[in-house]
Amino acid sequence: MTYVVTDACVDVLDRSCLEECPVDCIYEGDRKMYINPVECIDCGACEQACPTAAAVADRTIAGTDAAWNTTDNASFFDVVLAGRDAPLGTPGGATHLGPVGVDTETVAALPSR
Repeated sequence: MTYVVTDACVDVLDRSCLEECPVDCIYEGDRKMYINPVECIDCGACEQACPTAAAVADRTIAGTDAAWNTTDNASFFDVVLAGRDAPLGTPGGATHLGPVGVDTETVAALPSR
């Protein structure tokens, strides 16, 4: 199990979750944040810090209309994103990487809020 950031974060990017994450596993795309499912330790700190309730346990949204967020969140790390040569994979922490500046195709296609 891991936590994911849902589309409730799109165009909000509050970043409170970044400050609370003890393992630095929350990465910044262009329009939303993404949690690395390999680096996440399932502590729930992001869920408590998120003002939009966008950070949730994947088991919470499994089988719902929001379940696509789990796959999309993982694809941020597993798929080659626009303008990049390789997937992000597991960089070992977001701070040293900085904002990635691009989103998954699904999030990039969402209407602006």
